[in-house]
Amino acid sequence: MTTDDRALHQRVVGGDENALGELHERLYPLVLGLALRITRDRAVAEDIVQEVFVTFWERPLAFDPDKGTLRSWLATIAHRRAVDHVRTEERRRVSALAPRLAEPDDPSPLEEWVLAADEAARVRRAVSDLPGEIREAIELAYYRGRTYRQAAEELGLPEGTVKSRIRLGLRRLAGELAEEEL
Repeated sequence: MTTDDRALHQRVVGGDENALGELHERLYPLVLGLALRITRDRAVAEDIVQEVFVTFWERPLAFDPDKGTLRSWLATIAHRRAVDHVRTEERRRVSALAPRLAEPDDPSPLEEWVLAADEAARVRRAVSDLPGEIREAIELAYYRGRTYRQAAEELGLPEGTVKSRIRLGLRRLAGELAEEEL
């Protein structure tokens, strides 16, 4: 971490709004670009930028200058917020579709639970039958909620390799599960 970053951090800790302004001016393009790349929505990305800098202003001591740079810390917060937003939006879209996809004679909650548990078990069996390196990537992404980048870091592989393995695994799963009419 540069001396300038340490000084800016100390000034923010002391309540210096100008220090926050300097930091915002310097790191705004990075934080916005990262949020925009993930959300693909400028308004949402700008909201995330605002949240990131407000979070830093409200809790500057959450940042530990001995563990990294302000740049990487703020980028990490932006990444997490953007991924959270995308996941929340996806859940909202799925929830909005659910009533339209329901069959007229919906089964009882117990029947739904049994069917869902059976389907989940069949999917898990299909995943466990995948080759090891593909299975690991799928499990990290879908069972442990990792992003491509996080999965790549955990596996010690390039992000593109992990993406390819996940896509290949999903294609194999789709084929196998289609044969089982799932």
